[in-house]
Amino acid sequence: MIAIIDYGAGNLRSVANAFRSLGANIACIDQPETLAQADKVVLPGVGAFGAGMEALRSAGFVEPLREVAKQGKPLLGICLGLQYLFESSNEMGHHEGLGLLKGTVTRFPDGELKVPHIGWNQLDQVREHRLLAGLPNDPYAYFVHSYYVEPADPADVIATTDYGIPFVSVAGRDNIIGIQCHPEKSQSVGLRFLNNFLAW
Repeated sequence: MIAIIDYGAGNLRSVANAFRSLGANIACIDQPETLAQADKVVLPGVGAFGAGMEALRSAGFVEPLREVAKQGKPLLGICLGLQYLFESSNEMGHHEGLGLLKGTVTRFPDGELKVPHIGWNQLDQVREHRLLAGLPNDPYAYFVHSYYVEPADPADVIATTDYGIPFVSVAGRDNIIGIQCHPEKSQSVGLRFLNNFLAW
């Protein structure tokens, strides 16, 4: 069973529908103790980092998610869910994340390009990962975000994307991975990514 975390701040319905279209056995859960029954866990997210982390804490998911990571269960963060995996964000102040990956979250610099970054852009794979298996070279995916992750360890970088500056769009280590784009809105590329997660 794949558990999709329901904490009131995620793009839950569209993510759940994308997994259902692939025939996945999913459960949208709002009780942290249910995570023990899951084979894999998905952490979606939209909105502001601080408010989202506070919602996770209030719902009691922070320590159970850290335990999932320790147990070696595949854990996928989507969009803001990727950012939660890191140590902290400077979005509207300083906010602590889950700390499962070393690094921070910061805003795109002001410049010629509009912030937020919205629309289709390419993933440039830096190293091989099972979740990117079978994708075409430099595939297009759909993004909506103003902040991006800065991993402390280059070994955690899986793919980058260019938006005025190169930023990390897929990051992970061992059983933990996150993707900045919205796979549920990225058509065949996104569905391939989610199907690879099912096969993990």
